[in-house]
Amino acid sequence: MAIQSKNPYTNKVEKIFEPMSNEKIDEAILRADKAYKKWKETSISERAKLMTNVVTELMANPKKYASIMTIEMGKLLREGIEWEIPNCADMCEYYARNAERFLAPEIIEDVKEGEAYLEAHPIGVIFGVMPWNFPFYQIIRFIAPNIMAGNVVLFKHASNVPQAAQAVEKLFLESGFPEGVVTNLLITSKSAERVIKNPIVRGVSLTGSERAGAAVASLAGKNLKKAVMELGGSDAFIVLEDADLDKVAEIAITAKMFNSGEVCTGSKRYIVVDSVYDAFLEGFKKDMAKMKPGDPMDLNTDYAPMVSEEECEKLLNDIKQAIEQGATLEVGGKREDLEGAWLKPTIISNVTKDMDIYYKELFGPAAMVFRAKDAEDAVRIANDSPFGLSSAIMSEDIENAKKIASKIESGVTFINSFTISEPCLPFGGVKNSGFGKELGKEGMEEFINRKLIRVL
Repeated sequence: MAIQSKNPYTNKVEKIFEPMSNEKIDEAILRADKAYKKWKETSISERAKLMTNVVTELMANPKKYASIMTIEMGKLLREGIEWEIPNCADMCEYYARNAERFLAPEIIEDVKEGEAYLEAHPIGVIFGVMPWNFPFYQIIRFIAPNIMAGNVVLFKHASNVPQAAQAVEKLFLESGFPEGVVTNLLITSKSAERVIKNPIVRGVSLTGSERAGAAVASLAGKNLKKAVMELGGSDAFIVLEDADLDKVAEIAITAKMFNSGEVCTGSKRYIVVDSVYDAFLEGFKKDMAKMKPGDPMDLNTDYAPMVSEEECEKLLNDIKQAIEQGATLEVGGKREDLEGAWLKPTIISNVTKDMDIYYKELFGPAAMVFRAKDAEDAVRIANDSPFGLSSAIMSEDIENAKKIASKIESGVTFINSFTISEPCLPFGGVKNSGFGKELGKEGMEEFINRKLIRVL
């Protein structure tokens, strides 16, 4: 089956690519292994120098790379220029600057005699399976820590963003990285199994759906490969009675509509205590209703189409089913009268546990709003989910918010902000949202061997 690059704004097929044959896949893996044998001996300072070249190129040409994302998955050009490409650059700079410190030997002080310390060694070829919603950011946050640690990477990008995948590989090659250190595999999901089974590959990192994570983690485990899984989320956005609703309004709309709501850490369940529920909902409805669709290349467009007709119809059907089962449609709930994969910003309320949508992840411009009796009830609702990726709490009482944050079952909790990615902040989920960490020192340590040296 051919791999297509299709513009979700125009529904036009931009380019078609033939997937790699099994022979080409095996050749790429062997090339990566050959590159690893030299790359692991390359000094950290030399790796950092090349990584700085990547930073320079990204910051010199943000529109060039952002335009590829807009064409392939509909991302607002503004968000690509102002957020995604600068964040990629920040990430590369962070690991270039900190890798030597992160990988330094760690002395174990508590030995009774002699000495003991841990060295950091790369483990080899790491395979990444990456999603379409952040075509550059997701790939580069996988690549940067791993190659700075001395590993080399193969990656399979989502099949709808092949041009972004090619651009990422070219970016690293033209920045001076040897061939085989960063390799794009234009392959289907079925061929990913061949890569994971190959004994040369020593680790697997996946960002994607719960279903994809279960399949890849099972295969990695069966083949004794270390794995990191960053999966779905149904993130809670808790509004307490002492929250400043004027501040919350701006945070709430961004938490939902950034990247057209196609964000694993985007807020999906707005849980509001009874005393401020009506006021919050009224404002949230107004803000969602006034969002204007348009050409994602236009810097003044409020929100972009969803990534595909398939994803749009899937979310719309979930919404329709919830309403049929008794939920209340507050705003939206229908297609925009435009070419492309458009869904109006949507809010539904009065969702109960017996509805199919209650435990689902709403991946797009749709939110559920829940009324909580108090803070304790809000925590109960937040934790009543199979997911545990990220969460947010809105409150002017910071100390109390910290206590509540500790009770929420998620890998990340932000207070008075939606979830924001920074290179220094380790990120990962619990429950069905996955396991392992990305970013920070912790992200670099996932695929290294902390080798013990003991001297007596």
